[in-house]
Amino acid sequence: MYQPPHHREDDLGTQHALIRAHPLGLLITAGNGGLIANLVPFHLKTGLSSKGTLQAHIARANRQWREIQAGAPVLVVFQGPESYITPSWYATKQETGKVVPTWNYAVVQVRGNARVIEDTAWLREQIGMLTGENEGGRAEPWAVDDAPPDYISAQLKGIIGIEIDIETIDGKWKVSQNRPAADRQGVARGLGEIDRDSAAEMADLVRRYDK
Repeated sequence: MYQPPHHREDDLGTQHALIRAHPLGLLITAGNGGLIANLVPFHLKTGLSSKGTLQAHIARANRQWREIQAGAPVLVVFQGPESYITPSWYATKQETGKVVPTWNYAVVQVRGNARVIEDTAWLREQIGMLTGENEGGRAEPWAVDDAPPDYISAQLKGIIGIEIDIETIDGKWKVSQNRPAADRQGVARGLGEIDRDSAAEMADLVRRYDK
């Protein structure tokens, strides 16, 4: 990933927070079958390795797990807030006119040692944790145990577990750090006027990284 120093985010806690807030990662493998990419929801578990461990499951019919089992390199991309940035928000536009549009975003890329897991108990725990994380904020959260046991057992037979011990993790927060202070303030103000959650998130990041 192209990584200018002013956009680099190396804090592991900040990187983990983005993964937890945006757990649908793009799982990419490069094996004998060529490049394969699938969107997969991940659970991030700490304590199993120094930088964390990603746990997921995919359909048994999805041949990507066979590429992983054969040792294919793995890359997982987690996309955080993103937004188009118009140069009309820059104070520099009025001063010199020497401005162009860009795109702001926050992203985390993970590489690591991936393995395939077929253990039923592991799979049951993984879907339980993943479901709990996403149902926890609901007034009446759904739990895996709400479904009939025989139905869940049948569903488990159709999936394969994937576990990745994170070896390298790179964060890139491209949030207008390279612009003058007045331009950054204009970007945050302009994003704040857009009625969209991702725009509000990006406005907050622009303010937070305004150093």
